[in-house]
Amino acid sequence: MDDKFVADVKEKLLAQRATILEALENQTTDLKNLVKPIESGDEADVASDVVDRQLLNSLGAQDQQRLTLIDNALERIRLGKYGICLACGKEIPQARLEALPYAFMCVNCASAEERRHR
Repeated sequence: MDDKFVADVKEKLLAQRATILEALENQTTDLKNLVKPIESGDEADVASDVVDRQLLNSLGAQDQQRLTLIDNALERIRLGKYGICLACGKEIPQARLEALPYAFMCVNCASAEERRHR
């Protein structure tokens, strides 16, 4: 794997990581603000707040999952194992890594894994 490409990917992953952490921090603040109105709101306000809270929690879970994938990719870069499929050990094509920089499996292995979980 080309060192320049890996360095560029690392920079992208670090930027994505910072963006996710900032979004999670903002969601935490938004969630705290949603808790306050429940105490004095009418039924419509309470229902709306519950939906908003569920949406924030869902978005937070997706961000947390992506953050884990990014951290794992950064660790593989550190170990010099970035771009190697964890399932078959073959090199992951650069085009796939450009599209999904935290990919840990080649397309074939990822497709097979997805079929197993259906």
